[in-house]
Order: sequence, then C-alpha cells, then structure tokens
Amino acid sequence: MIKTSFGFSTTAAEAVSGIDLAGRRAVVTGGASGIGVETARALASAGAEVTLAVRDTGAGAQTAKDITATTGNEAVHVVPLDLTDLASINAFTDAWDGPIHILVNNAGVMASPATFTSPGWELQFATNHLGHFALTTGLHSALAAEGARIVVVSSSGHMLSPVIFDDLNFAFRRYDPWLAYGQSKTANVLFAVEATRRWESDGITANALMPGAIFTNLQRHIGSEGSGQIPPELMKTPQQGAATTVVLATSPLLEGIGGKYFVDCNETPVVDKRPDVPMQGVARYAVDAANAERLWNVSEEMCRSGLRSFV
Repeated sequence: MIKTSFGFSTTAAEAVSGIDLAGRRAVVTGGASGIGVETARALASAGAEVTLAVRDTGAGAQTAKDITATTGNEAVHVVPLDLTDLASINAFTDAWDGPIHILVNNAGVMASPATFTSPGWELQFATNHLGHFALTTGLHSALAAEGARIVVVSSSGHMLSPVIFDDLNFAFRRYDPWLAYGQSKTANVLFAVEATRRWESDGITANALMPGAIFTNLQRHIGSEGSGQIPPELMKTPQQGAATTVVLATSPLLEGIGGKYFVDCNETPVVDKRPDVPMQGVARYAVDAANAERLWNVSEEMCRSGLRSFV
C-alpha cells in the first residue's frame, strides 16, 4: 500500500512543497469553489499552468485573479464547462490544444433533490460520473501525449450504495438523495480502476480519493453545517481537504501508480463491510475489475445517446 509522510491535517500547500510543476498543464473541474480552489492554488503555486473548468465563469474569473495574486502565477485560465451538457463538454474537448499532465475531476453535487437530465438520467450520476467520463474520454489524446495523471474526487459516501446497473436512474427504486450520491461516488472509484487498466499503456494513471468532511458549497442541499453526523474533530478546512488530491496529482510516490483509493493522503484498505473508523476504507465493490469494465461500457453507451442540460 502507498504510504506518504502526510496525513489528516496536511494542507494542499504542504503537500506540494518542494514539487516543481513548471511546464506542466493542469485542468481542475469545479475549480471556482470549495476544495477545487485550493487544489488549483496549490498546483499554480508549484508553477503549473492551470485551467479552471467551471459552470460559472464569473466566479471562475474572480478565483483565477485571487490565485494569481496569491501565487504570482499568471497562467491561470477559465474555460466554461457544464458537466450535464454534452455540447459544453464537446466544446471544451474540441477546443483543447496540446498535452494535459494533470486532470482533476473535482466538480460534483451531493444529496440533491430528485432531478433528472433531459435524457432522464439522475442528476448526481450524470454530473459526478457521466459528465467527467465524457470529458476524460474526450481528452484522451491530450492525456496520452505525455502520460497524464487523472485524479478523481470520490467520497466515503460510496459505501452508501454500489452502482445499481439495473436501475441507474431510479426508475423502480424510490429516489433517495444519499443512495444516489453513494452510487455516483462508487462510479468515480470504478472509473479510476478501469481508466488505469485501459490506458496504462499510454502512460495514463487514475486514482480516486476521499477528501474528508469539509464545509463547502457542496452542502447546499443539506444545510451549511452539513449532515451534523460528523464529529467536529473530523472536519477539515478546504486547504486540508485539497491535500489528498494534490498528493495524487504531484507526489513522486504515485508515478506509474493507478486504480487505487486514498484517504488522508494515504492508500486505504479494501473492506467487505462498513469500517468502525469513520471515512476509512474502500468497499470491495468499488474497486472490482468486472464492475469497473461494465460501468465503462454502460457509460460509453449512455454518452453516445447524448448528455444534455437537465430540466
């Protein structure tokens, strides 16, 4: 298992200390809020050219200005991206020129009310997984150009549900926002497993992570103080929440390593039942190779049918 010198309290700035990313290009989805901001700031501070792929370009422009002011790096760009809209995703991938060295699939929604995209896809699965799937596969050539690292922000919420292949969109099950969230976060881990298997020969690796419990805009559907079930001592700041992402994106220890799941900057064990230690472990179904391959094939078919803005 991959173990680093970092842990629960590590900040993104500490995680990237001593790393030189000059000449590297990074894309961070959802880079205008929450831990995405601190992820982008850390990468920029190490010299990377950073693109914030965001829905709200106004907020993105303010974030880019702030990152430049705090890091001195003027190579921080903002490009519109709506992960629920295939046209927006295609516009992003078609316009991209040159290699990508780091892709951080960070954007997401959590515990949203029952909402469905125009093809009838459940919003959390569409945003958290399918949109990122379409984006990443569309950027494959750029990622393969110099052997990129893909970092996928998942959650311990994946333990709430495996991917239910026979009812992805709650056509039969009663909609539950937390089951839907759990399914989408399991899909995030499975994507990292299969992307690494399929693209390892291209030098591409993908890893998934749990950032921790952090008060950000992600909690907008459940209140500003979150679920209320996380003890205060287990809460992280956004700077701490971005640390594991930054480790996976930059640490030499992860060179050539993919298909794994990390918590608090370290690989965490595969478990067959919910662990006693909060937020640790990764469910076996979330790293199962057969599940990962099946999800990839299903996702390809769904994306071919057209991902459009939700109504």
